Amino acid sequence: MTWGKATALAAGFVGALALGVWVGTSVGDNSSVSASAPSASTVPAAREIAPAAAPRPERSPTRVVLRNVKPTDADLQVRIRPLLNQGADLNLAADGFTSGEQFAAVAHAAHNTGIPFVVLKHRVLEKRMSLKAAIQELKPDLNAAVEANKASAEAQWTVASLQ
Repeated sequence: MTWGKATALAAGFVGALALGVWVGTSVGDNSSVSASAPSASTVPAAREIAPAAAPRPERSPTRVVLRNVKPTDADLQVRIRPLLNQGADLNLAADGFTSGEQFAAVAHAAHNTGIPFVVLKHRVLEKRMSLKAAIQELKPDLNAAVEANKASAEAQWTVASLQ
């Protein structure tokens, strides 16, 4: 196995792990659920039931603040090279992206879904579509939200590994 394939495989595992952690934290805290059913003596009468508590504010997922990596950063391009077609001009591929994370997310999404990178790049940059919307349009049989989140997590890991 080449170094590039091993890196891509490791990135996939880390991305899947990050997605699992993200989904797991959004499920909520079930520690208040009792394992046994309440007895009749502990259940309050209908008049004694307190009004429902105010809903808890929704927790926003924690996001690691990453340094701003430019799409033309040589270290980033080394990490992205295995995701693109062999012989691709990385400077041309990175042209137009505002951040290295955006470039990496589109590259990971193209690699994971089988959508050509240039087509996905065109939809995201020129047509100003979200990565999810672009994947949905190009591959309607895939779960675009899952694929976009996976690519985003892999991109975050790729950029974080440069620090």
